Amino acid sequence: MSDADRLHELLGLPAVDFQRETDGAARPAADAAAWRISVDPYDPDEEDVTWEAKFGAFLDAVDPSGVEALIIGQWGETYEENSSYPLGLVIAAADRLTALKAVFVGDLVGEEAEISWIEQSDVTTLLAAFPGLTHLGVRGGSGLEFPPVRHAALRALTIESGGLPAGALRGVLDSELPALERLDLWLGVSAYGGDVTLPDLAPLLAGTRFPGLRHLGLRNSELQNEIAVAIGAAPVVAQLRTLDLSNGTLGDEGAAALLEGQPLIHLTTLDLHHHFLSAPMERRVAEALEPHGVSVDLSGRCEPWDNRGAEGRYTAVAE
Repeated sequence: MSDADRLHELLGLPAVDFQRETDGAARPAADAAAWRISVDPYDPDEEDVTWEAKFGAFLDAVDPSGVEALIIGQWGETYEENSSYPLGLVIAAADRLTALKAVFVGDLVGEEAEISWIEQSDVTTLLAAFPGLTHLGVRGGSGLEFPPVRHAALRALTIESGGLPAGALRGVLDSELPALERLDLWLGVSAYGGDVTLPDLAPLLAGTRFPGLRHLGLRNSELQNEIAVAIGAAPVVAQLRTLDLSNGTLGDEGAAALLEGQPLIHLTTLDLHHHFLSAPMERRVAEALEPHGVSVDLSGRCEPWDNRGAEGRYTAVAE
């Protein structure tokens, strides 16, 4: 992932890097930014600065009772120390971060750590500590834990990974999240720990787990065609407004299954970008849905590696 993939906003607020020194420039109000806290252990100016020290400076400089969105960036040697380190510090400050609604854990890009090298942990500790949290995002599947949890306020959950552990998925689907409206899952590839199978998705596709769900993303998967076939008959689709099957290995066979399955014309958006569809299939999809008002993203047509056909297809993000 490149620097362009760094989070630019959260909860509708612009991402702002917290700096201990501002050179006289005024800081935004606490509730006017999504505050990114990160350190660079390879920067000579920051090599001795810990995430704990920088977060402490943040709490002293910005009124923590007004902070609504927090982005956890690089916390040090992220290959060796997992996210329980910054999460523990944020949780310890819960009595000060009384307005916190959104947290993103692991906003790192390639030069800091490849997505599959980010060491995560049990991120549900945040949900236990912040009952008012409405948005939770996570980047990285290595070491990710998501034991079943009940949380009344969470409306949006995103897990970006090069390989999503099946255990973490099962924990999400066994959780009680009555307010959940948006679920984005990057399933990834088996070579980087993505061991989710189609049966693991069955409780989600049945439409019984999250009755308020309106957006579903099952993205970045080497199973994209199999998922498309399942979506064609999945009860959950009827309740959706937006469906995202992008960044994976979707080919003509998967797109045909989408069109031959249940109607999709109630959707406002179908995102298929980064795909392996032929030009005729692209036209077929667009002509079937766009006249009904469905916005279809068919950008980013890819070619298989080494002319290997279906065997040469690849996800957008893996390592």
